[in-house]
Amino acid sequence: MHTAEIVLGLLVLASVVASFADRLSLPAPSLLVLAGLGVGLIPGVPTVHVTPEIVSLVVLPPLLYAAAVDVVIADLRAVLRPVAALAVGLVGASAVVVAVVIHLFVPDISIQLGLVLGAALASTDPVAVSALARRLHLPPRLLALVQGESLLNDATSLLLFRVVVSGVVAGHFAAPGHVVLQFLGLGFGGAAIGLGCAFVVSHLHRRTDDTVIEAVISLLTPYAIFVVAEVAHTSGVTAVVFGGLYLSRRRYEFSRGPARLQIGHIYDVAVFLLEGAVFAIIGLQLPDLVRELPAAEHDFVLVSLAITGALLAARVVWVAGATFLPGLSEASADPRGRQRSRVIAVTSWAGTRGVIPLAAALSIPLTVDSGAAFPHRELLVVLATTCTAITLVVQGLTLRPVVRRAGLVSDPRVRTHEEAIARHAALEAAEARLDELQNVAAASPEAVAWLRRELQQRTQLAGAAGEEVHALRRELIGAESERLRQLVDAGEISEAVRRKVQRMLDLDEARSSDD
Repeated sequence: MHTAEIVLGLLVLASVVASFADRLSLPAPSLLVLAGLGVGLIPGVPTVHVTPEIVSLVVLPPLLYAAAVDVVIADLRAVLRPVAALAVGLVGASAVVVAVVIHLFVPDISIQLGLVLGAALASTDPVAVSALARRLHLPPRLLALVQGESLLNDATSLLLFRVVVSGVVAGHFAAPGHVVLQFLGLGFGGAAIGLGCAFVVSHLHRRTDDTVIEAVISLLTPYAIFVVAEVAHTSGVTAVVFGGLYLSRRRYEFSRGPARLQIGHIYDVAVFLLEGAVFAIIGLQLPDLVRELPAAEHDFVLVSLAITGALLAARVVWVAGATFLPGLSEASADPRGRQRSRVIAVTSWAGTRGVIPLAAALSIPLTVDSGAAFPHRELLVVLATTCTAITLVVQGLTLRPVVRRAGLVSDPRVRTHEEAIARHAALEAAEARLDELQNVAAASPEAVAWLRRELQQRTQLAGAAGEEVHALRRELIGAESERLRQLVDAGEISEAVRRKVQRMLDLDEARSSDD
């Protein structure tokens, strides 16, 4: 079977599984792993090998960028201290814990070699975590905590991974001071390049009004940032994360509404296809990786369970300490500690692994500098893939019940009230600006009157009868679309005219849905 056919099959599988996930209210990443595992066990299914270059260069940049742009900067700033404690301190603690556990179960693997696996597994998955957290309607600060941690710990874990792997390949680790300098150089260098590239990108957006060009710029942005950072021998992952965070806050300043809508739709499709294929591959390639293991290492399931349990235990301990830090004070204010314990439970259980550990494990070199094979590489890859699959399935499928049990779902009435305030404030600003234009005679009385009636209608739609009006409007738009089709069939209008008018109706329907 050719590569194109395999990729097409994975995308079809991802689409089918995602449709069932929506109906069953289950996380798609978890079901995709299970579906891939099931397909991989079928006799005759072709072997799937994903090179680290494909995962690192093709898959990671857009996924990380989309997750970074999705973060609310104000909420992230409010929980910056606990995020830093998790994204830096917990990464190091997790790597050490994994190294000790794997050394206890497999004595042939040294602590130094175990740190390779530990660094790979130290990061949570930003795509899966963000998707799960948004779907569960977590409170804003708790959502920012899990999103921010999953983004920043990707950068720190991969930095640690590069340093540890280089030491194993060289046959010795550098002095601690040199390691720290190397770590800081990769991190701060990547962050500086990411911010610099994002600044340039923002100016490119300002200089064009073409929505297609803006969409192309947005699609190329994560790849350009990643490549520039890697060529400069810094961290491409860190650069993409910081570049995305910079553009997250400023995208409303340099892009118009139609461009933002188009870019959002494009990224929704791109992220769905990429993450769908990768999560399916995690399950699909696991049976083949197991077949390549030596017979003496077939107890990997027990080792994987021990590592996963140790990672969860370390996370619970570290999260419990992080909740004392400023930024989550509203979650720790309960004197009886019940609210704080709920925050600890949800944040700990939200630490699913995903694309990053897979990419890191696949990038382990085949040989070391002496020419010998990288020790226990096959086992390390299998353990990383198995632990990732376990967290995606077990924690992913049970996170919703944990959140509901903890009672940390945000109150929808609060959001509805804030939306009403925002709508009315925006409409008042529009009316004030219309009055200014009318006073300076910058618009005709007819145009002003028409726009004022539209603003009044939008103000009424923001009230209690809004939902009913939106439903009726969609019915009317459907009737208009059907009439356009009839006119085209009768030859009274051309297809080009129909498309232009239909686009206006589509935009009107989209606005109605957003309202």
